[in-house]
Amino acid sequence: MAKKSKAPAKSSGPAINIGISEKDRMAIAGGLSRLLADTYTLYLTTHNFHWNVTGPMFNTLHAMFMTQYTELWNAVDPIAERIRSLGSPAPGSYAQFGALASIKDAPSKPPKAMEMVKILVDGHEAVARTARSIFPLADAAGDEPTADLLTQRLTVHEQTAWMLRSLLED
Repeated sequence: MAKKSKAPAKSSGPAINIGISEKDRMAIAGGLSRLLADTYTLYLTTHNFHWNVTGPMFNTLHAMFMTQYTELWNAVDPIAERIRSLGSPAPGSYAQFGALASIKDAPSKPPKAMEMVKILVDGHEAVARTARSIFPLADAAGDEPTADLLTQRLTVHEQTAWMLRSLLED
């Protein structure tokens, strides 16, 4: 359900000569912009669920969601800064994130606790897919810093999805 968007506008100023062509830098920045939008949307959903979880697993989920939203919050800055390093402005508005994100916003009415967990599993898996989709661009361009960032993000999202999925098993 990823929405297509135009390539990010390049920044004005001195030419960037980091060994990656402008075309490749803009393509990678576009992918990272989608990753940033997905990460921020998942952060907001996770924080929402932290505030609104109820039920017998309240303490466990409340604490788990806080750990998860804190990790997501700490992830947005490195992603945005990598976009800037590639010479593109980073998206930073709800409108931009809504247009770029592949995951839906949180439901307006808080769901039951285990539905929250399911929504977060789906969100982490979606962010992992977004991160993985950027690898071919980074690899072809020899963009090791982006590849490293993507590897770190994939590790977190795949592990978090696994931990959340384990709560849904009988």
